[in-house]
Amino acid sequence: MSLSRLQNSSIVEQIGNTPIVPLKKLANASHANVFVKCEFMNPGGSVKDRLALHIINEGERSGQLKPGGTIVEATSGNTGLGLAMISAIRGYKCIFVMADKQSEEKRRMLRAAGAEIVICPTDVDADDPRSYYRVAARILSETPNAFYSNQYHNPANIEAHYLSTGPEIWRQCGEQLDVFICSIGTGGTVTGIARYLRERNPKIKIVGVDPVGSIYYELFHTGKWPKPHGYLVEGIGEDFMPSTMDLKCMDDIIQVSDHESFAMARKLMKEEGLFVGASSGSAVAGALRYLNAQKNQERRPNALVLLPDSCSRYLGKHLNDEWLKEKGLWPC
Repeated sequence: MSLSRLQNSSIVEQIGNTPIVPLKKLANASHANVFVKCEFMNPGGSVKDRLALHIINEGERSGQLKPGGTIVEATSGNTGLGLAMISAIRGYKCIFVMADKQSEEKRRMLRAAGAEIVICPTDVDADDPRSYYRVAARILSETPNAFYSNQYHNPANIEAHYLSTGPEIWRQCGEQLDVFICSIGTGGTVTGIARYLRERNPKIKIVGVDPVGSIYYELFHTGKWPKPHGYLVEGIGEDFMPSTMDLKCMDDIIQVSDHESFAMARKLMKEEGLFVGASSGSAVAGALRYLNAQKNQERRPNALVLLPDSCSRYLGKHLNDEWLKEKGLWPC
């Protein structure tokens, strides 16, 4: 591409087309060939760049997001970073509401990108007026020319992955793929990818990974609504049911603890050279547990695990030995 053609491009064009690489060491004892999709290599550092771009594009197309508007979102940080990156280019303001457990690195990155940050308590019910969902709704009602990106209930969340991530995985893996595994939060990623892949190959197994304390694991396996409780891993799990989550799209959900997630994230860095966040640790820990239980296969299956984000936004958390000791999670 010539420099004259590059004049009309932006960082947004670099979203997607992330690589897939094999796990060389950590999957040695597995009963499968394990590959990982490096979504942390998106320009904003996470898989959420994809949904941020599609939500903004759809908001502009529908006329709901107007020039000079303000984007409001309840976010654990990654969706906010994707929205802020695109907004910096297209001229939107951003107000993001975050739970107080989210890392200081995420807050600093969002503020540096020009976003306004509102912090809310983590350990309150989703319908509590102090929760970050309710506070976001209030801010929306009080802000002129505001657009609610609403990742938990916006169909564009699912569409982003049906139109982008799913086709990309199929191009990279095709009919050789037997199992797709990812950690689950809003549900948009797993639902969109599952729907696309199943249309191409109904036999592909889809597996979600949920942190201990979230509602999805027990809902999937028992149909009963559990009482959620706090956990430290960011960006996955939930204490209410988003409309972007389709539990029926999955064949299984595996539950992992904070300690398993943090320990695996550190192993991925030390043993595989993959500089990822704790939700990636969750995904790989859950994937290996699921795959190791799949014995007596006619052949060694091919499994793909999605790695959602990078380690750079968690320097003070699972990469900090003192923080892990303080939380009772050492050694890790």
